[in-house]
Amino acid sequence: MKFAPVALSLALLACAPPDYPVPEQSPSFENFPTRSVHVVDFGLPGADAYIVRDIIPGSDPSWRWTFQRPAVKQRIGVRRDLTYVADFTVARETFQVTGPVTIAFTVNGRLLDRVRYDSPGAHHFQKSVPSDWLQPHQDAIVGAEIDKVWISKADGARLGFIVSRIGLVGK
Repeated sequence: MKFAPVALSLALLACAPPDYPVPEQSPSFENFPTRSVHVVDFGLPGADAYIVRDIIPGSDPSWRWTFQRPAVKQRIGVRRDLTYVADFTVARETFQVTGPVTIAFTVNGRLLDRVRYDSPGAHHFQKSVPSDWLQPHQDAIVGAEIDKVWISKADGARLGFIVSRIGLVGK
């Protein structure tokens, strides 16, 4: 009986598992075309996840107040022929204090354009982005900078403009 455990071990070693081929491997996702977030639309759920800086999250269901240098991040897929698009409002209340404002529109820290706005209200900006400014499968930082901010006398908040949509779209 002393040899029963040894005999059992030897018997189990003699039973080799069946020889199965290695399963086919899945392809790498390294060059898989990813879908980019076309435009950060603050009227859609989850938009606040794309905020990089200077945008007040969740302030309203369809728009957000900005500070001086708002920016969002956007994943670039394989396309590099993209257009910067922004829909925003220069509030009448802030405009009465600041007067005309100039907004610089940037992509990855590079100046795309600088536009002066001589009146309050809704505005639209759109301009093609040079393809060499964007890298496929990387995040792009889409930003803006207003030259004059409105400063609240009550709490010192420094508000820029109201943004509804901002980002890059395919041509």
